[in-house]
Amino acid sequence: MTRYILKRLLGAIPLMLIVIAVAFFMMRIAPGGPFDSERALPPEIEQNIKAAYDLDKPLVQQFGIYLWKVVHGDFGPSIKIRDFSVAELIASGAPASIQLGLSAILLALMIGVTLGTLSALRQNTAADYAVMGVAMTGIVIPNFVMAPLLSLVVGVYWELLPTSGWGSGELKYKVLPIIALSLPQIAYISRLTRGSMLEVLNSNFVRTARAKGLRDHLVVIRHALKAGLLPVVSYLGPATAAVTTGSVVIETIFAVPGIGTYFIKAALNRDYPLVMGVVIVYGALIISLNLLVDVLYGLLDPKLRSNR
Repeated sequence: MTRYILKRLLGAIPLMLIVIAVAFFMMRIAPGGPFDSERALPPEIEQNIKAAYDLDKPLVQQFGIYLWKVVHGDFGPSIKIRDFSVAELIASGAPASIQLGLSAILLALMIGVTLGTLSALRQNTAADYAVMGVAMTGIVIPNFVMAPLLSLVVGVYWELLPTSGWGSGELKYKVLPIIALSLPQIAYISRLTRGSMLEVLNSNFVRTARAKGLRDHLVVIRHALKAGLLPVVSYLGPATAAVTTGSVVIETIFAVPGIGTYFIKAALNRDYPLVMGVVIVYGALIISLNLLVDVLYGLLDPKLRSNR
């Protein structure tokens, strides 16, 4: 397993280089620049500003300089948010984004696995149809539609929870963003769990366990659930990354001071260093989560662990 992890980590290096290169050149190719919205400056002053951010050099040389700084842990200063470095901005927004993303995926995992298992145990009943109907609704309606609806109904009409802001991190400010972010994942996980559990419940080892006289709940908990969760574990890596990175929309709707808010503003203002810093953080997060899921998958599946 250690050899496998080291191999994956080494393989992540060229992957991150590709991500950095694609993001870097796409940002430079996109129309507009970081100083287009500023008032007209004398040519010599504009040249000095570009030189301060290495924007006066050839594009390939700019990439080499930036890559050298990133290797040494320097993401550079933000162009638009003065007196702050990219690392400081990411560090200030990361706690809210991480709390939001992890809370949403944990909520989705608990509810989705429970609903999917109950649906599989009651196949083709009213409960099964109800769960799958709700799941399909959650998949069809995106969170950028569900979030304003939740805010309107729960926050404005019922006045139960605040509709924007983060406060001092109180729970009441987190409830609506977490629910809005987790709803699509609940739908996916419940459907995935149902399909996997239906297959496992009809497998030979489950029939053997039942033939030995084990009660149904013990068969499900001790035998079926462990095998049935393997596809869910595989899905958790990209799902967690998608929830964390996809919180950009939710953070904007609910005014959460996370990384996503900085990313949107930086992309619109062509703040190259800040956009690149967020892309690198998200890329590293996705690679790390996928590696963690592969390790967990190996722990749950002895055959896969022995092959590695």
